[in-house]
Amino acid sequence: MTDTAAAGARALSKSETVYRQLRERILTGRYSAGYRLVLDQLAREFTVSPVPVREAIRRLEAEGLVTFTQNVGAEVTGIDTADYTDTMQVLAYLEGAATALAAPHLDSTRLDEAAALNERMRALHGSDFNPVRFTELNKQFHRLLCAPCPNRHLLDLLDREWHRMSLIRRSSFTFLPTRPAASVDEHEHVLDLLRGGASADEIEQATRAHTLRTMNAYLDVTQRW
Repeated sequence: MTDTAAAGARALSKSETVYRQLRERILTGRYSAGYRLVLDQLAREFTVSPVPVREAIRRLEAEGLVTFTQNVGAEVTGIDTADYTDTMQVLAYLEGAATALAAPHLDSTRLDEAAALNERMRALHGSDFNPVRFTELNKQFHRLLCAPCPNRHLLDLLDREWHRMSLIRRSSFTFLPTRPAASVDEHEHVLDLLRGGASADEIEQATRAHTLRTMNAYLDVTQRW
């Protein structure tokens, strides 16, 4: 390998490292919407030249996580309400169907695990509420209930939408102080239906309504801004 090629490989490695760290900070909420990504400042923090930072920011911009504005620079992108709404509507129907199809395959061990996750979410509610952690546990809860769904194509579609939602934004619960408690209660209702042998229609409708309520609560708040 020539010196030039070796230098290029090192630069690529640095760019990848910066990209992954910046992406994690955005997705976990450490860098919230509107946070400015200052090139020189980040280069000093990561002890690299501005080049790999610039490359990392370009990749994040291509993913829609960062927006570049003339005379302002790079900022963490806010929630696109239309994209959020479309994705939540799709998730509502897909999760409802997947949970209903998974119901006959959900044993007591898996339901107990889901209940334990829900109690961890309930315990988070309070003055020191962590919306990012709540969202992560919420995702685990729904994935757990959908996992035994025998329709692999449906699960593939769900994976794509879950990934899309993670890119749209870290947590809508940041803006919904009263929604987490209601969400946990709705989870408990879905678990009661699953344990009680409710019909597929009841399970699907309850799961779908749960997701749509979160979506509508967020839209109600944003419309007041």
